[in-house]
Amino acid sequence: MTDLLPDTRLRPATRDDLTPLPVEVAPRLLGGILTVTMDAATVALRITEVEAYHGKGTGPVPDLGSHARMGYTARNATMWGEQGHLYVYLSHGIHSCANVVCGPEGEAGGVLLRAGEIVDGIEIARVRRPAAHTDRELARGPGRLGDAMGLTHALHDGIDVVDATPFGGAVARLALRDEPLQDVASGPRVGIAGVFGTDAFPWRFWIPGDRTVSPFRWGRGAAEAASRL
Repeated sequence: MTDLLPDTRLRPATRDDLTPLPVEVAPRLLGGILTVTMDAATVALRITEVEAYHGKGTGPVPDLGSHARMGYTARNATMWGEQGHLYVYLSHGIHSCANVVCGPEGEAGGVLLRAGEIVDGIEIARVRRPAAHTDRELARGPGRLGDAMGLTHALHDGIDVVDATPFGGAVARLALRDEPLQDVASGPRVGIAGVFGTDAFPWRFWIPGDRTVSPFRWGRGAAEAASRL
């Protein structure tokens, strides 16, 4: 793993790393590496952009931008489970998006992997993402990231990135930097409606200046809500 980024010391993620609130875990994931192997094909991604989401009762402030805002459902069940699994959901009926489940035991939370740089297996990612015009576009956005990594809802919903147990024909691993990045940007989450998509919830985190970070767009009513803050 460290051979992928020789100037960076990485170590396997632990459950304890992922026990704090998602908003605390999210910036810690930046610069980490997610690796997914299936059918003897391995793709590794350096995480460059993330978003935190809290479920009902998680943290001091309700987060109505979260899939778990109303409580436990069949769709968001993985968010309520053990830290270190991936909550993989279907967006717009097309794209599979991956979240690292985190937060205190018994509470729901996740960190959406919004964007990253493919650092190993780039030829495989190119085959999976034929519409990408450049390599920077391979995992620039959560749906593209899921496609490039080969993650599929519902086949891989619940895959464990800590113990790396085979699941749905794949093995996934998460490694974190020994030293968290110090230069981290934060701001509103992308496409989230109302006040939950404004600076009142600066729960999107990214590596400043990284070309793989996705563009920002307001959610429904968020720009108007922001103007009133």
